[in-house]
Amino acid sequence: MIEIDGSYGEGGGQILRTAVALAGITSTDIRICNIRSHRPQPGLRAQHMKAIATAAKICDADVTGLHIGSKEITYSPMEIKGATYTVDIGTAGSISLMLQCIMPMTAFSSGKISLDITGGTDVSWSPTMDYLNNVTCKALEQMGYCCNIEILKRGYYPEGGGKVRASFEPARLHGFDFERKEENIKGMSHSSNLPEHVAQRQARAAKKLLENKGIECDIAVCSKDEISTGSGITLWNNYSGASHLGKKGLPAEKVGEKAAEHITRHLGSGASVDPYLADQLITYIGLAGSGSFTTYEVSKHTLTNIHITELFLDVEFDIQEKEKLTEIAVK
Repeated sequence: MIEIDGSYGEGGGQILRTAVALAGITSTDIRICNIRSHRPQPGLRAQHMKAIATAAKICDADVTGLHIGSKEITYSPMEIKGATYTVDIGTAGSISLMLQCIMPMTAFSSGKISLDITGGTDVSWSPTMDYLNNVTCKALEQMGYCCNIEILKRGYYPEGGGKVRASFEPARLHGFDFERKEENIKGMSHSSNLPEHVAQRQARAAKKLLENKGIECDIAVCSKDEISTGSGITLWNNYSGASHLGKKGLPAEKVGEKAAEHITRHLGSGASVDPYLADQLITYIGLAGSGSFTTYEVSKHTLTNIHITELFLDVEFDIQEKEKLTEIAVK
């Protein structure tokens, strides 16, 4: 059994998601203690429990300590099997963060895994589903990963109610050296239960800022009436993406401008991937046994994922400073 200190590094849900995924893949028993011990509400929250419980179903794992506020769990996985699952995270729990826990496992399944998930598609402190679909999954395809994710309904904080259908095929991952690629920016500006002009103004503001910098873009607009009320915009360009969510009192123009400013920063850095994709790639290049990328900022999430991945796999990561960028590679 591997003992893991849940307060290490980033000290939050990232440790849980990565450790549970790699435990399932390597059939390793784990004990995680001090879970989120430095957070304002320490221990497991509802969305962490859903992610762990869903992962446990997929690999027929025995779990102890799975309750709200728990600071310690044990997790004993068996075989990862193909099946169809329906998951309701509850309210606006992040669907993308739950998928971060499940997705690495699906490549090593005995068959196709399909998930119908209800929760939040566009919520704070997590990648939007548009980012996961158009940045993360597109990058993983370069490594042989096979998936299809469809956003059926948007879900915003606090009501949630978003619906996502995701399917994953077993895959043989291979290493990939990510390099900077230039393409026109694409995007999606969306809103629910708000006037149609909100999503349109977000898109226009983002497009104006980008085109003033000489960057061409194509931003789709979608306005519907779903269960929850909210808005947001996600922009992407190959292995970089940025998003911003609307909130009461924040003009739609500011929402669009913030997302545009963020992606221009990513693109202007010269890095091959943005800092958010960097931490997500660690687990996969570790599993592949080779691969590399450059980024302009190494986050605590990235360093935490490196630590956890090295605990489970026979790999070592090399971090090299190169001018204003950092290269991370499997040695």
